[in-house]
Amino acid sequence: MENTDKLRIYTLEEAKNKHIGEVGTDKRDKYEYELRLDLLGEMIKQTRKERHLTQSELGEMIGVQKSQISRIEKNAKNVTIETILRVFKALKAKVNFNVELLDGEFKIA
Repeated sequence: MENTDKLRIYTLEEAKNKHIGEVGTDKRDKYEYELRLDLLGEMIKQTRKERHLTQSELGEMIGVQKSQISRIEKNAKNVTIETILRVFKALKAKVNFNVELLDGEFKIA
């Protein structure tokens, strides 16, 4: 028996459009925003490890508990920009923000 069904291959962008929504939709914007925050937390974790710091040591440097550093690394959603900036300053990292004003809303890229 010959299999005449063909497997359809999607690019990542096509898959996101199909399953999450087109760029510019609320669902897609929320997904992209949360993805950036997840990447931010992972970036902090990776940089901390490259600097040979424990979560406790980084926490002491910026005046927070180890548990807050752990939360930031896992999920940077509920962290103030001030805390993020203190973390990156302690890690000796340069921070750049790209802010665009779109239809009366600020969008951080």
